[in-house]
Formats: sequence, C-alpha cells, structure tokens
Amino acid sequence: METSFLFEQFKNKRIAIVGDVMLDAYLIGGVTRISPEAPVPIVGLSKKENRLGGAANVALNIVSLGAKAIICSVVGNDTEGGELIDLFEKEGVSAEGIIQSHSRKTTVKTRVIGNNQQLLRIDSEQTNNISLTEENDLLVKLYALIDSGIDALIFEDYNKGVLTPSLIAGILQRCQEKNIPTTVDPKKDNFFAYKGVTLFKPNLKELKEGLNLSFSIQDKVAFEDAVDQLEAKLENKNTFITLSEHGVFIKSSIEKHYIPAHIRNIADVSGAGDTVISVATLCLTVGLPLYQIAAYANLAGGLVCEKSGVVSIEKEQLAHEIKLLETEKIGE
Repeated sequence: METSFLFEQFKNKRIAIVGDVMLDAYLIGGVTRISPEAPVPIVGLSKKENRLGGAANVALNIVSLGAKAIICSVVGNDTEGGELIDLFEKEGVSAEGIIQSHSRKTTVKTRVIGNNQQLLRIDSEQTNNISLTEENDLLVKLYALIDSGIDALIFEDYNKGVLTPSLIAGILQRCQEKNIPTTVDPKKDNFFAYKGVTLFKPNLKELKEGLNLSFSIQDKVAFEDAVDQLEAKLENKNTFITLSEHGVFIKSSIEKHYIPAHIRNIADVSGAGDTVISVATLCLTVGLPLYQIAAYANLAGGLVCEKSGVVSIEKEQLAHEIKLLETEKIGE
C-alpha cells in the first residue's frame, strides 16, 4: 500500500482507548548544591509541566497518526482530573468517555528533574478496582460509543483499577457482536481476562510472568510453545510479542513472523509500547497484512526510543521510515 494512501486512510478512523489514564507532572530545575538539612540535592525550580500519561499517551499517538481518539476511563472529580480533561481538549483527544468520580482520586506521577536527570518520582494514586457503579457508568458510555460506530478499541492496562474483569468481558462481548477489532496492551493482573481479543500484545517479560514460565528467547521452541499456551487460554486471533532488542514476533492461526529490531541510538524506552499498540491497531483497521502490521509497529516503537521521555510518534517521520523500509525490500 502506498504510504501516503495509508495515512490518508488513518484520517477516517475512530479509535476508542479504554484503561488507566494519569497525569505526568514534571518539576524541572537546576542543581548547584546539596541541602544542609539532609544529603539530598536542592533543585532550583524553573519550570512545571503537566503531560498526558498512561492510556492517554496511546490516545496521543492515535491523534499524531491522524485518526480520532476517544479516551474512556474513570478519574477523580478533583483539580488533577480537571487538568487532565483540559489537556485532552488541548491535544485534540475526545474526553466523551471520561467519568469523574467523587470517591476516587486522579493518578498523578510527579517527577523531579534536576540537571536533566530524574532525581525523584512521587506517585499519588488509587489502585483498587473502580466501584460497581463507576463500572456500570463507564459501560453505558462505552456501549453508546461502540454502537455509534468505532473502527477499533484498545485496552491499555496499567493495573490502576479501571479495567476490571467484568468490564473487560462486557466490552469484548459488545465489540464482538458489532465486529469491531479489539487490541490489548496487557499487564499481569488481568492477563487472561481478554478472551477472544483480536490482537494481544504483551512484551516478553509479561508473557513469561503471565504464564509463570522461564525460557530464553534464543530457544525458539520454548518461546513458541509459550505462545501456543497463551493462545489456548485466550482464544485470541493474533499474538504480537515485543522482544526489546530482538525485535518483534507476530502470529495468527495461519502464519508467523520474526522481525528484527532496527539499529537505533536508544535514549529512552518509556512509552514505546504505547506507540506500538497504536500503530498496530490502526494498521489492523485498514486491513494490512500481518507482516506489515508488525513491521510498521516495530519501526514506530524504535523511533520513539530515540527521544527522551514519553513522546508520541511523529507521522511524517514514520511515513519517511516506512518508505525507506519498503524501498529496501524492493531492492533485496
């Protein structure tokens, strides 16, 4: 598929993202001395920043690729929750799926940065499952959204309590009834709750932890046996495993592919998984072959690793790299 046409097709897609959203707060300054009160650096504060984090970063990636993102989650009815909603509006993300709860606080991760190094992180969060009332309210919003017409739904789990097993089951059933593709970036707690999902994307560590197995990626027999065990339990259509420096692996019932990592100057791997699931989902909605879905998502994940901090993919850069990739294949 022509690269420009691929991104033109993305423009027409509406993607729902459901999961744990958070506010990433940054306190940035310089360090010139150690405190006389304790052996800790004193940061001369020069800047404060609030950014979208967690599942919200997936929404940012979807928007960066030209599609429409609708974020669905439960946050606190607090100042931080209001700041999140303001950021969604500023970044062009629809917050129509957000519920503000009086009994829950918004997750905030505050990073203290001194001389371009993270010195401290302070987490303010509530990780118990959302209440039954909150779950039902969120399901009502999600059902309405699914029924109104979306092209795919992404589950983005950070184990902060929004994605309960019953919520996941309800969403999956409705999406299956409407033939809407579903993709998952899982965490350990709900690893086997996503039965029948279209594409399941753990990393290698999550695969081992979820199945309680230990093996080397060099042992392809053991690795693929683990994937088979996963699929026997999940009954998912496609499995997409990210393998860090070893690239990615993708498999359906009729094909499988190992795709090596591209040589990169890695600055920060934070947020790479968010980019991978975003690109893979959009490629799935336009009907790309399995190999290309994995290849383009692998490419995008590597690109964001070249930048410091959690950043979303740049559409023009990805389009350029895809053209180079396809040119190399033609020349082989």
